[in-house]
Amino acid sequence: MSTVETVRFKLMPGTDTTDFETLDRRVEDDYMAKRPGFLSREVSRSDDGEYLVIVHWATPEDADATMEGFFSAAETQDFLAAVDKTTVASGRYARVTR
Repeated sequence: MSTVETVRFKLMPGTDTTDFETLDRRVEDDYMAKRPGFLSREVSRSDDGEYLVIVHWATPEDADATMEGFFSAAETQDFLAAVDKTTVASGRYARVTR
């Protein structure tokens, strides 16, 4: 059964949203999309500047393996520097099929 991960966060004060969204695309293209089991990723932003990232994985193990390396990967460092870590909230869900 596929796995859905969600992450909500705001940016560090002073971070330009256009610059961040370029960093976000790089993280997806250069890191996330190259990981085993990656299916898709979408990013949304609320009016108050909170981002919501939804990532679909083939299995929970694929999600775990990717996230284990996420915080130390060279491809993610600029992205992580722009995120206000005090605002991060995440969740994981098993996809419900009908």
